Amino acid sequence: MEAKDLQYFKDVLNGMLDDILRKSEATIEDMTESGEVYADPADRATAESDRAFTLRLRDRERKLIKKIQQAIDRIDDGEFGICQECGDDISIPRLKARPMTTLCINCKSKQEEDEAVRGD
Repeated sequence: MEAKDLQYFKDVLNGMLDDILRKSEATIEDMTESGEVYADPADRATAESDRAFTLRLRDRERKLIKKIQQAIDRIDDGEFGICQECGDDISIPRLKARPMTTLCINCKSKQEEDEAVRGD
C-alpha cells in the first residue's frame, strides 16, 4: 500500500475517533444538564429509555475506539491492510467500508459462516 493511501486511512480513522469523542462529550453534557421533572410516569419512562439507548450506543462506540486505535497502531507499525488470518492484502474497497478491519473479505466470510454453524 502506498504512503498516500496509508495517510488517507489514518486521516479517516482519526476523523472517526474525533467524531466519537465529540459525541461522547455531548452526551455527558446532555445528561448532566438534564434536570427535567416529569409529571407523567410514561414521559419519564420514555426519557429513561432514550437515555439507556444513548448509553448503549456510546458503549458500542467506546469499544470501537479501541479498534480504531489499534488500526492506527497497525498503520504506524506497517501492518495495516494485511489480513491477520491469511496474510493477504485486504482490498482497498473493504478498507474504505471498514477501515479498522483485520480480515480480508474471504476470511471474514469464512468466520461468519463458522459462527452461523456454531450458532454464535
